[in-house]
Amino acid sequence: MEVPVVIGRHRRLAALGGLVLAATLAVTACAKEQTSTETPSGASVVLVEAGALTVCTSLPYPPFQEDVDGKVQGFDVDIVDLAAAKLGVTQKIVDMQFDQIKSGAALEAGTCDLAAAGMTITDERKQHLTFSDPYFDEAIAFMTPTGKKIMSIDEVKSQNLTLGVQTATTSLSYAQDNGLDPKQFNDAGKQLEALKAGTVDVILQDLPVISEWLKKSEIGSAFELGGTITTGAQYGFGLKKAADPVLLKAINEALSEARANGKYDEIYQKWIGAAPVPGPSGS
Repeated sequence: MEVPVVIGRHRRLAALGGLVLAATLAVTACAKEQTSTETPSGASVVLVEAGALTVCTSLPYPPFQEDVDGKVQGFDVDIVDLAAAKLGVTQKIVDMQFDQIKSGAALEAGTCDLAAAGMTITDERKQHLTFSDPYFDEAIAFMTPTGKKIMSIDEVKSQNLTLGVQTATTSLSYAQDNGLDPKQFNDAGKQLEALKAGTVDVILQDLPVISEWLKKSEIGSAFELGGTITTGAQYGFGLKKAADPVLLKAINEALSEARANGKYDEIYQKWIGAAPVPGPSGS
């Protein structure tokens, strides 16, 4: 928003006061009124929308979330469905840019109850979010045109290559921590298109996402997987900082039960391609 210049001290203060009031009203207007829903166990959970677990994600991010013929599906979707069933509601998915999710802004504004976006648990994000128990081990990897394989960040630097990353991700942090200023894209789809167009020479993205892309013949025939970096970090589902304890409990119980009854391995094999051996850390 462009703020007009106001001449004179009192007029400037009056204008500033008006802007603060307008901003406050705008934030209040954006915040959705939440509802209390009784779960099958008899507990009450506060949700954005009655009868629905509203979930923020950032599309496309296969195999975790992807819109296929108008229906969002994927690994995260199937796991969250288990938690929604425990609450006696259905999952409703809202698409937005990842930086709005990882900052906690979307959750605090009441846009969604939960964030499920292949999101890595980090200390920085813990300042704005409460995370579920971890459910997936993170690995990131390079992807290049076939015949131009890159195995490490040092090769990107020594060959003076243009690296593309998704905004607000751990891939961005990794590149910056290693002295690079990569080209950033708002979502994984735009990042992939940049590599196809030659706008960037190489991209760094979560390994399962690259593996899913390479399954498509038109991509697998033209591009290849490079070096993989095991970060030691893990994914978690995000809730607002002052998380509803009933919601957090339902998510963690759904994860624990899925690991115990084999449902987690079934979902993992469906979307990742093989059952985890061994299971994810924390299982």
